[in-house]
Amino acid sequence: MAVKLATFSIAARAPETGFFGTAVSTKVPAVGSLCPFIRHNVGAVCTQAWVNPSLGPRILDQLEAGLSAKDALAAVMASEVDRDIRQVGVVDQAGRAAAFTGGATDAWTGHRTGENYSVQGNMLVSAVTVDAMAGTFEASAGQDLAERLMRVLEAGQAAGGDRRGRQSAALLVRGPEVYPLVDLRVDEHPDPVAELRRVFEVAKRELFPFIAALPSRAKPAGDFARIRAAIAPKS
Repeated sequence: MAVKLATFSIAARAPETGFFGTAVSTKVPAVGSLCPFIRHNVGAVCTQAWVNPSLGPRILDQLEAGLSAKDALAAVMASEVDRDIRQVGVVDQAGRAAAFTGGATDAWTGHRTGENYSVQGNMLVSAVTVDAMAGTFEASAGQDLAERLMRVLEAGQAAGGDRRGRQSAALLVRGPEVYPLVDLRVDEHPDPVAELRRVFEVAKRELFPFIAALPSRAKPAGDFARIRAAIAPKS
C-alpha cells in the first residue's frame, strides 16, 4: 500500500563543496524515513505524493551511471507504475535539476527548478509555497547548505505548506563520509518545522562539533582533542 505524502520539499547541491542536501515536511509521521535520498558525488532525490521510496535509489543508480538529472528522471519514470500519482525532484553532481509532478497528484501541486535545486509540493495551500522556497534558496547563495535548507523549509511553512496541517519534518546533508553531516528528524509534532529549527540550533552547539572531529577520509585518525572539547561539560 502506498503512503500519501502531501509534501513540500527541496533537493539541493552546494556548489562550493559538492555536498547534497534535502529538507522536507508533511502531514504524515516520519517523512524523513520515506522521501529523501542522497549519494555523494552522485545526486539528491526527493520522492513524494503517493510515494514510492524505490524511486530514490533507482534514480541515483541512473545518475551514477552517467545520466543527467533530466535523463535519469525520465528513464526511471518511463517504466514507473502509477507515475501519474508520483512527484519527484532531482539534482545531479553538475547542479542540474529536474522534477516530475504527475497529473493525478492533488492540487495545489507543482514544482520549481533552478541551478543546484529542485523544490516541489503537492496538496499545498497554493503555488506561493514553492515560489517562496525557490526564492529563499536563490537568495541565500554562498551560505551553509544546511542553514539554507532550513530557511527554505521555514519559508515554505510560512507560505502555507501542506493544506491538511503539520506533523513531521526532516533535514539531511551528506558529504564524502559514510556518516551524514546533518541528519535531523522531527517525526511527530504539532509544529514540526519550528521544532526542527530548535533541534538544529541545539545540534549546532552539541552535535556538529563532534561530527567535525570524527575520523574522515582526509583525517582517518580523527581529532580526539576536538572530540573531547566538544563533549566537555560546560562550566
